Amino acid sequence: MFYGITADIVVGAHLLWIVFIILGAVPGRRWLIARLLHLGSIIFSVLLQLFEWICPLTYLEVWLREQQARATGYSGTFIGHYLEEVVYLDVSRFHIFIGTLFVIAFSLWLYAPWKRPFFRR
Repeated sequence: MFYGITADIVVGAHLLWIVFIILGAVPGRRWLIARLLHLGSIIFSVLLQLFEWICPLTYLEVWLREQQARATGYSGTFIGHYLEEVVYLDVSRFHIFIGTLFVIAFSLWLYAPWKRPFFRR
């Protein structure tokens, strides 16, 4: 049970991380730390895609699910099943990369100098 709940928490954190990558420029316009974290997360996301790496959160979740299956005889939970459908979309790498480019363009538009200075005092 512990492993299943922990795996669900990891999937939830993964979903929140994806949402932050998509919408992080909104708080990033106001707070420098959010901007730096957001830009770093976008760079990390692009590196994952370019080098076909797997996100460390995915490795952690898979390991937790394996531990759960050993302990209970089955893997997955109701919550995890539906969150995983959102986190691990069944689309090609090309479409994910195109989506990433749209996120980058949207973020750059929000960070545009004519909208607001990049570094606030």
